[in-house]
Amino acid sequence: MRREKGKPLPLGVSVGKDSVNFAIEVLEGKECRLLLYKKGEREASVIFEMPEEDGVGSVRFLSLFDFAYSEYEYNYLIDEEVCVDPYARSLAGTEEFGRKWELQEHEVRAGIYEDHYDWEGDFHPCIPANEVVAYSLHVRGFTKHSSSKVAHKGTFRGVIEKIPYLLELGINQIHLMPVYEFEQLGKYVNYWGYGPGFYFAPKRAYAASDDPASELKDMVRECHKAGIEVILEMPFEGGTSRILMEECLRWYMMEYHVDGFILNPDVTPTDGSYADPLLSKMKLFHHQAGFQNVMRRFLKGDEGMIEEVIYWLRRPAGAEGMYNYIAGHNGFTLNDLVSYDAKHNEANGENNQDGPDYNYSWNCGAEGPSRKRAVVALRAGQMRNAFMLVLLAQGIPCILAGDEFGNTQKGNNNVYCQDNPVGWLDWSRLEKNRALHEFVKEMIALRRSHPALRQKEELRGMDQISCGVPDVSYHGEYAWQTPSEISSRQLGVYYCGIAAKDTDCFVAYNMHWVEHSFALPALGKGKKWYLTADSKTGVLEDPEVLKNQREAVLEERTIALFIGK
Repeated sequence: MRREKGKPLPLGVSVGKDSVNFAIEVLEGKECRLLLYKKGEREASVIFEMPEEDGVGSVRFLSLFDFAYSEYEYNYLIDEEVCVDPYARSLAGTEEFGRKWELQEHEVRAGIYEDHYDWEGDFHPCIPANEVVAYSLHVRGFTKHSSSKVAHKGTFRGVIEKIPYLLELGINQIHLMPVYEFEQLGKYVNYWGYGPGFYFAPKRAYAASDDPASELKDMVRECHKAGIEVILEMPFEGGTSRILMEECLRWYMMEYHVDGFILNPDVTPTDGSYADPLLSKMKLFHHQAGFQNVMRRFLKGDEGMIEEVIYWLRRPAGAEGMYNYIAGHNGFTLNDLVSYDAKHNEANGENNQDGPDYNYSWNCGAEGPSRKRAVVALRAGQMRNAFMLVLLAQGIPCILAGDEFGNTQKGNNNVYCQDNPVGWLDWSRLEKNRALHEFVKEMIALRRSHPALRQKEELRGMDQISCGVPDVSYHGEYAWQTPSEISSRQLGVYYCGIAAKDTDCFVAYNMHWVEHSFALPALGKGKKWYLTADSKTGVLEDPEVLKNQREAVLEERTIALFIGK
């Protein structure tokens, strides 16, 4: 091989027609060497000095000609410290999940990436925000459990094997927790993947083969074929340079065809990402607990929630990068939300001091698993209520993987270190909770069949098309009067169907522990109200016309959907 001067940009390794360029940022006054290893070896076979005087600014660089790069891996030695390239497109030596990396022993080395992937005409589904039903999952935990019955457990291929399941449920967008090479730091296993990482390199431990890049691409391609978008969570560590972050997002967009990202706005402002012409049409989200906390409190019957519930029910899909969820990976699963008053994180080894303290949960009368029929029935009803709260709001609904069949983490609301059955999905619960799964599937289909429940534009509570009825209005025991008293735990929401080219829809929410009546707005001539779904009986195969067209009485802790046709 032959060395030439090279170029300072782009940072990382770039493969040209006749050469391979290496460029890395190094602080002033530090020595730097390029280490080249034969693949799989821990001892460098070739070393090149990268003196400061040959650099530009704080970047050291060189190019190699006549270099059989496919036979090599590399690192840098900076002041006698082995450093992995932060722009590395792949890593070697990271095959085993949860094992602490010994970087100074040359155990981890960067690979030199070259793309030969056949995308087979792949294209982005570009699903409108108001038509999205999202599903949040952890690639390893999604299929690692023996009950998943996939051939490639805990991998990108495992996700591919579950695509038919996602389609049957009605999912068209998946949110993936970190899939890049994150470090196994600290006293405990870093199961979730937050913290420092090598953001450009797909995680080798999530691959069934030795080619994680191709497997991630396979997953994206197969999801796209099925009409499912792929959103990656990219929670860059604080202090990460803006240049690296934006280059990384562009890399996954162009090289892996992903459809968007979940960002930490405190580290990666989404407005700046939207300003990037290459990222301007990407779907950029961020976590927010507003919808979750309000709806959890409403679900368990807290007073004084109506005004905030109205606010979150009417927020349009995709507004400010938000999406609606009542359970996420940070906190209780839905099953645990209705089964525990307090967190039970003792297994994490931190004396139960970790994890969110305020969960707004309610155990329905018994802490943890219970065989009491009344408790079991109440919990089942509360889970159905929770799904209706999410799926009947105007924003993008997002389901935590496994919630649709009552997955439990045994009261642990912070399974960041639980790379075991506690943190994995137990698919055996699918058969045990088939009724809940069917309810969720039918509610997703019902939402999809009614444009009034997922409108494109923000609802303003006004008659915007001169049809005589506002686009959305609020009711209680009396029609056209919002039950906004502090003591109120009921709300009726009337969606005018004309503008949405749909039937009228009326959603009645009774989160009180006693029954309540709801005044039904009068419909136009020839129309009647029909019950189409409620959290007591589920989704009706044939909607039932109401005998009393002026009033509906809901039992305690019940949500119902009526359509006017």
